[in-house]
Amino acid sequence: MAIDNNTSNSCYGDQSVTFFYQQVNKTIGGSWTTRDYLVIGLGLPLSAIVVLANLLVMAAILMNRRFHFPIYYLLGNMAAADLFAGLAYTNLIFNTGPWTATLTKKQWYIRGALIDISLTASVANLLAVAVERHQTIITMQLHSTMTKRRVVLLIISIWAIGILMGLVPSLFWNCECDLADCSTVAPLYSRRFLIFWALLNLLTFFIMLGMYSHIFFHVKRQSRHTSQHASEARQQTVINLMKTISMVLGAFVICWTPGLIVLLLDGLQGKEGNANKYEKYCLVIAECNSLVNPIIYSLRDAEMRKTFKWILCCLCRHEGCQPRETLTTEMDSPLKEKILSYKSEDPVLWKNLDRDCKDDKGTDS
Repeated sequence: MAIDNNTSNSCYGDQSVTFFYQQVNKTIGGSWTTRDYLVIGLGLPLSAIVVLANLLVMAAILMNRRFHFPIYYLLGNMAAADLFAGLAYTNLIFNTGPWTATLTKKQWYIRGALIDISLTASVANLLAVAVERHQTIITMQLHSTMTKRRVVLLIISIWAIGILMGLVPSLFWNCECDLADCSTVAPLYSRRFLIFWALLNLLTFFIMLGMYSHIFFHVKRQSRHTSQHASEARQQTVINLMKTISMVLGAFVICWTPGLIVLLLDGLQGKEGNANKYEKYCLVIAECNSLVNPIIYSLRDAEMRKTFKWILCCLCRHEGCQPRETLTTEMDSPLKEKILSYKSEDPVLWKNLDRDCKDDKGTDS
C-alpha cells in the first residue's frame, strides 16, 4: 500500500494543471493581456474563414459528380481535416488565457488532442495527395486507379494516425512522472514527444519534396522525347506543375517551419529556450495552412471554381439547385493532362488534326 502511494506521489497524477505550469515557470495570468486579445482577435476570424472555406470545398465535391474520383475524395477528406482544425482552434481560443486555470487535467488533454488530431490529419492528407499525384502523373492517367474501397481505407488510416497522435501524450508520453521532462509550450507533454512530432513532420515534408521533384524531372525528361509541338505543350504543363509545387511547398514551409522550430527548441532546451513566448503566434501561422490548402488544391481547378460560383449563386438566390454535372473543363483541369498525354503518345496524329482544324477555319472564313 505504501508503494502505491509513493508511486502516485512520484507521478503527480493527482496534481492540477496549474501545478505543471508552475514547474516550467509558465504563468497563467489572472487577467487578459494584450497578447491574449491579439490571439483571439486574429484567431476567431481565421477559424471562421477556415471552416467556411473547407465547407465550400466539401459541398462542391459532394454536389458535382465529376469530382467523384480518388483525388477529389482525398481533397474532400483534407478539407474535413482542415475544417476540424478550425473547430479545434476555436475550442482552444475559448479555453486559453485565464480560463486555462479552470481546466481539469482531462479537459486540458482533450484540448491538446483536438489540435494534434486535426493538424496531423491535415499533414497526412497532404502526403496522401502527393502520393496520388505522383502515381497519376508518372503513369500518365486522368485519375488514379485506386478503388473506392482503397480510398476509404486510406482515409480511415489517415484519421487513425491522427487520433493515435492525439491520444499518445495523454496515455503514456507525458511528464507526469518526470517533471524535468515537461515542455514549456505544453506543460503536461513530454519534451521527447515534441521532438518526435516535429521530426515526423519534417520527414513528411522531405518525402513530399522528393515526390514532387521526381514528378518534375520525369515530366521534363519525357518532354525531350516528343515532337516540338508536343514539347511545347509539355513545357506549359511543367510550368503549371512547378507553380503548384512552389505553392504547396512554400505554404508548408512558411506555415509549419516557425512552429516546428519552436517545438524543437522547447524539446531540446526546455526552459532555457523560452519557446512559450512564441508558441501562440506560431500556432496561428500553422492554422493558416488549413486555409491555404483549399486555395492551392481547389481554386486552381477551373471545374472547382465554377462549382463554387454555382453553389454561392444558389445560396444567394435561395433556390433549389440540381447537382451540376456538365461544367466545361478548362486548361488547368485534369482533362487537360489527359489530352497532353494523348498528344505525347501520338504527336503526328495530333499535328495532322491541328493542321486540318486550321484548314477548316480558313475555308469557313
